[in-house]
Amino acid sequence: MFMPKEKYTMQDLIDIVALLRHPESGCPWDKVQTHLSIRKSLLEEAYEVADAIDLDDSHLMCEELGDLLLQIVFHTQLEAEQGAFSMDDVLDGICKKLVLRHPHIFSTVNADTADKVLENWENIKKEEKGRQSAEKNLDDVPKALPALMRAQKLQKRAAQYGYDYHDADGAIKALDGEIAELKQAVAQNAPNISEEMGDVLFSAVNVARHLKQDSEETLTRAADKFAARVKAAERLANESGNTLDGLTDEELDKLWRQAKVCTER
Repeated sequence: MFMPKEKYTMQDLIDIVALLRHPESGCPWDKVQTHLSIRKSLLEEAYEVADAIDLDDSHLMCEELGDLLLQIVFHTQLEAEQGAFSMDDVLDGICKKLVLRHPHIFSTVNADTADKVLENWENIKKEEKGRQSAEKNLDDVPKALPALMRAQKLQKRAAQYGYDYHDADGAIKALDGEIAELKQAVAQNAPNISEEMGDVLFSAVNVARHLKQDSEETLTRAADKFAARVKAAERLANESGNTLDGLTDEELDKLWRQAKVCTER
């Protein structure tokens, strides 16, 4: 029988999840879950960890990492019940991977800069996963990644086979071309507007990559800036006894300009 403790360990978490999953005495909710039913929770917890990191909140980060770890243990328990693998197998696998991909630490390979370490890591990973062909290399990019992140990874890997622009200018010209095609599709109310919009976004990611910018992080900052300005505009409107939904386009534009000044201080 499991007894409450003052201080718990990793093994305790594994044992608790196993008890929650027990077919007879387990929790009615936990024991009916599947990989698919808790897949969204895994992603949400990962994003909550990212939020804690962005907030530089150690206390919150500790809590959110625990929530994420629970998801990992839960998925592992589901497989352990089927005899597929255990937490020991998961830990063994990641330890072996770290040793293999750090030959400059655990072997005689030389890598005295961070860039060289990353180059070695990618080369070892490519060989390890058999990613010698473009097809295999591109297929290995998870489809579940956020779209901007996936697009940037696909572009980077395609560049290894020559499918890339020589510089940012080439990527920007391509973006201009895609925008022109989108404008034409919109003007004609063409059925391919969605496709053209996708091409514009994909090309914008390509520009970001050539400018050494992470498109996911760049858009996140832009979204945060936009939200801050809308909230600032609302505060300014409220100070005048108004609400945003009661203003004209001209009044909203004036508030927006004021909000830009406020948020740029």
